[in-house]
Amino acid sequence: MPLLAALAAVLLAASGCAPTGAPAERTLTVFAAASLTESFEQLAEDFERDHPGTDVVLNLAGSPALAQQLVSGARADVFAAASEEAAQVVVDAGLADAPIVFATNGLALVVPTGNPGGVAGLDDLARVDLAIALCDPVVPCGAASARALAAAGVDARPDTLEQDVKAVLTKVVLGEADAALVYVTDARAAGDDVATIDVLGLSAERNSYPVLALTDAAQPDLAAEWIALLTGPEGRAVLAEAGFDEP
Repeated sequence: MPLLAALAAVLLAASGCAPTGAPAERTLTVFAAASLTESFEQLAEDFERDHPGTDVVLNLAGSPALAQQLVSGARADVFAAASEEAAQVVVDAGLADAPIVFATNGLALVVPTGNPGGVAGLDDLARVDLAIALCDPVVPCGAASARALAAAGVDARPDTLEQDVKAVLTKVVLGEADAALVYVTDARAAGDDVATIDVLGLSAERNSYPVLALTDAAQPDLAAEWIALLTGPEGRAVLAEAGFDEP
């Protein structure tokens, strides 16, 4: 009997079938803006716990880069962007229907712990003696930064323009930048590794975060369940803890 059971297990493995009662192995692929990293890592753990046999694979990067990957043929089940413009690129390509805005995010002025550059406000981003890091204006955090700086009448002099907000934050954490504009959520995620300079009205410049299921999703049912989690009470609680606001 043990020999027969072993033989049956080998045949099941060879055929790719799971034993009766075992959950099927499935992968949910989620493309998401870099600023969603901590929140989506937590939600991925929760989703895998509630969906035995499911592996959530996160592709985290700048929203325009992710949108271009999808338009160029990359496969995913869900796309969560940091701007409605990036989501619209995917919709216009016929890859998804109308997105759902699930959160908003504001900006924060951050400096290395101890504020060695003596930064006091947005005006300091124009100082030539400081190393300034900003997101490239082509990505959502950069576009929001450009709007905030224009509204404040500040002609910033960035030493580096990064392709996602995590890269900007890293410059500050490592002491390679004296000041930077990042999302409120990224400043919170950095904890004591950075200090936030209060700037009146800065967080009023907000980005909306849309999510959409891809029409050619390999796992459309899991995609729908991920979006339900994200937009439901559990997802909103995780996002609120990270510093996101409701739309």
